[in-house]
Amino acid sequence: MKKWVAGVIAATSIFGLAACGSDAGSESDEKELVVGASNVPHAEILEQVKPILEEKGINLQIETYQDYILPNKDLDNEDLDANYFQTIPYMDLQMKENDYDFVNAGGIHIEPIGVYSKKHKSLDELPEGATILMSNSVSDHGRILTLLEKKGLIKLKDGVENTQAQLEDIEENPRNLKFDYEYEAALLPQMYENEEGDAVVINSNYAIDAGLKPLEDSIAIEDTDSPYVNVISVNKGDEDKEEVKELVKALRSKEIQEFINEEWDGAVVPVSE
Repeated sequence: MKKWVAGVIAATSIFGLAACGSDAGSESDEKELVVGASNVPHAEILEQVKPILEEKGINLQIETYQDYILPNKDLDNEDLDANYFQTIPYMDLQMKENDYDFVNAGGIHIEPIGVYSKKHKSLDELPEGATILMSNSVSDHGRILTLLEKKGLIKLKDGVENTQAQLEDIEENPRNLKFDYEYEAALLPQMYENEEGDAVVINSNYAIDAGLKPLEDSIAIEDTDSPYVNVISVNKGDEDKEEVKELVKALRSKEIQEFINEEWDGAVVPVSE
């Protein structure tokens, strides 16, 4: 009798271990992907991608950020597997200044930058000596100056690469516009609400997060053929990881592109490469 009971216990134990082993194996098959992102629109887009990646056995974890500095520090420290918030010119500048070794794993969307004003209804109404507030992000300056040049407010020196243009590259400024660029990008929507300056240039992710509608509320907005594509950034070598490739593939899927178009109606524009 004792032998029979012992046999049952042994069999049960073996079965239990086998079952546990099976569960452990299935759990280990799931890959975790931690991605840092700005609240809007990046994190909202990633939320839509979660179920797509789940079907591929990838558990997407989203870490949200309110600034443009920490997501790259955390990526460099490998606290993140990837981040999704920055443009190629910004990433290139950050790598140069901080000795990061990042790679663009894929472009996802464009957020046209806009000029906003509580005091003037158009750029034509800006008076002599008007003050334009803009971010302290040097990589945005060429983008802003290119927009203002296209709108006829300034002229840049011949031969200057638009994405590299800086304030000292302004050759003609017939209205003597003043540029105040000492502010964190995240603060600019509040400065607009406070009616500071004559006009404020705001990145669309911060504008949307503050309840603004870039296509309706701006007095001027960047064309959608902008080179400032928001990308998935990873540490060099990680661009070939299967989960990173699946993330980019999902973000470029028809389902996600349709979501972007419907959700932001042109304030965020998907790209396919």
